[in-house]
Amino acid sequence: MSKMNQNGVVMFFTALAFLTATTVSLPSSPDRFLKSALTSLRSPALPQEYQELTLQSPSDHLTPSCSHLLLRHSFANTINKPPFTAPYTPPPSDCASPPWSRVVLDLRAASSGDQYDRISGLWLGGVELLRTSTAEPSPTGIFWKVRKDVTRYSSLFTRSDLNVTMMLENIVNDVYTGIYHINVTLDFYEFNPIEILSRQSPADLIAPVSNDGVWFMIENAEESYSNRIALPLNTRKIVLELYVSSHGNDEFWYSNPPDLYIETNKLATGRGNGAYREVVVKIDGRNVGSEVPFPVIFTGGINPLFWEPVVGIGAFNLPSYDIDLTPFLGMLLDGKDHEFALSVNNGISYWLVDANLHIWLDHESSSVEAGSGFYESPKRHMVRRELLEELDGSFKVEAEVRSEFDGWVKSSEGNLTTMVKSVFKVGSLVKFEKDGAYKRVEQRVETKRVVEVTNESGEQVNRVVQQRSYPRTVITSTLRGLSNDKDMYVLVTNVSQALNERYSVGEALTEVYNRQDSDGWMQVEDHNVLAGEATTRQSLRYIDEFGCYSRTVVAANGEIDQDSSTDTCPSSSSS
Repeated sequence: MSKMNQNGVVMFFTALAFLTATTVSLPSSPDRFLKSALTSLRSPALPQEYQELTLQSPSDHLTPSCSHLLLRHSFANTINKPPFTAPYTPPPSDCASPPWSRVVLDLRAASSGDQYDRISGLWLGGVELLRTSTAEPSPTGIFWKVRKDVTRYSSLFTRSDLNVTMMLENIVNDVYTGIYHINVTLDFYEFNPIEILSRQSPADLIAPVSNDGVWFMIENAEESYSNRIALPLNTRKIVLELYVSSHGNDEFWYSNPPDLYIETNKLATGRGNGAYREVVVKIDGRNVGSEVPFPVIFTGGINPLFWEPVVGIGAFNLPSYDIDLTPFLGMLLDGKDHEFALSVNNGISYWLVDANLHIWLDHESSSVEAGSGFYESPKRHMVRRELLEELDGSFKVEAEVRSEFDGWVKSSEGNLTTMVKSVFKVGSLVKFEKDGAYKRVEQRVETKRVVEVTNESGEQVNRVVQQRSYPRTVITSTLRGLSNDKDMYVLVTNVSQALNERYSVGEALTEVYNRQDSDGWMQVEDHNVLAGEATTRQSLRYIDEFGCYSRTVVAANGEIDQDSSTDTCPSSSSS
């Protein structure tokens, strides 16, 4: 056993000697915590790099034609202030001209001191390019980078009439001292005909569904926010890209008990309303799609010692969700404004939601014909099972949502019918034992969306299938002190989470398996971490028709213990 582990065991049992599992008033768990500089267990001599494990990109090994500065700003005390905004200028003429084979957004960040994690968004002309969050800094400082392929937004990058906007609400005072220094560039890569032909061309236009150029804040299930948008009459295809993140009382919505549990035990938490959420998209009041989003754990969440220096899945680059709305062009191509609305079923305060409409035009005509076909309103089946005995209880949710739409568009490409069929299944368990001191949360979400395009003869032109699954288990044991200090306790936690994806276009199949397993403990006073130990193991695998890639990283007590990768394909794939 290493010296660090020996010390950690001694510290753990020393803390345990003064604690008991019985409790009168439990803290909410999971929760957000702060690694205080005054009680930091370790302080590296130099600033430390943090990272999110991501797949390799072809651009990682290429030199861009040019790197174009998008913004540079330091976010200090920005809470309740307008977002940072500056005029956007297109890349210079000596840079590669569009179409580019690839455009990559490169964000560099640094901070030091005491600070909570913060959510952030980046927009160009009101179109969100990136939803991200910050890492919690240390006294000697941390830094990290985010690289995201933003080629799909190429139609924006040649325009000179747009503003670039970044929202990062931060608090800086005598207690929270961390300032976030952000630098964002766009890397443009010259035209490569092979790469261009291998994927769908970017949309001709992108229209935001946003709150004056930033996200909407949704605080309850009754709230719905919308924009009215008129589509060009020669629109032949439209896809809505949804950005979403949950915060406040709904940051850990997958672990929320029903209100009955809170009211019966007279708990002081607002984290209730059960453990089911669904983000819904409507056009003119008609439900046209929905998502149960992957719940990202930010770097202060559950146990912040888990996320140093490898952060949780999606923490630096939150996933977005595509919903093909082409079947509804028959009702949209009338020259009138139509309402695109966003809401959160069962949501409580608060959710940050917006969307981008990616619009493809028929360049051979000033207008196209379109008509709506089959519309099956989303069918929801939900079963809730609740068992309550004071602070102990078991709460299960099983839900399934199915929908199917189709519609046709007659353009220069022919008369094509687009069918969109989706289904998602959610299974959830929130269980309390030992007078609420032990909490087990289990969730599994499985989604499948099929987009099939056929011609007038019924022949298949294209078929895209996207499947996602995200299983998660969170176990927390709260051990209270025997003293009268009600804000002091030890939290023992285990987290297992995964984001697995299968994506096929025709016969070409891509599979990604991304899993994290974390365990550890921490001594907490109020929301400050005083001591603790933590280990996180992450495995990332990618498989397609050309080959494989896998990487495994183990982080323990803030340092990388193992980091290995290979291009060798396994004998078989599993989630």
